Amino acid sequence: MSGRVLSEVSAVVAAEREADLVDSYRELVAGPLPEGLIRTELLRGPGGRWRVQSLWRDRESLEAVRANPKLAAAPRLFAYVGAEPELTVFQVTVTQVGTPILD
Repeated sequence: MSGRVLSEVSAVVAAEREADLVDSYRELVAGPLPEGLIRTELLRGPGGRWRVQSLWRDRESLEAVRANPKLAAAPRLFAYVGAEPELTVFQVTVTQVGTPILD
């Protein structure tokens, strides 16, 4: 199967471990990124719910990373801070890109 996919790894993180999660994510994305990864973001939601959403070139790229425990980074990040990660994969069906916002 080809076409872009979005992986979402989420977990509830204890407040006292949130800084560790953010620091670990920053460290992770500062290094080389896996082949086929287009974009990744760390998102904070209500109630201590955190998500790593990653856009992949295709399902094959995602599966190659998931097959290698050293590369499957998002689940490891959540486990490191004592949270139980959940993975969901979405097939990108329609895309619309607006003007980028510079931070």
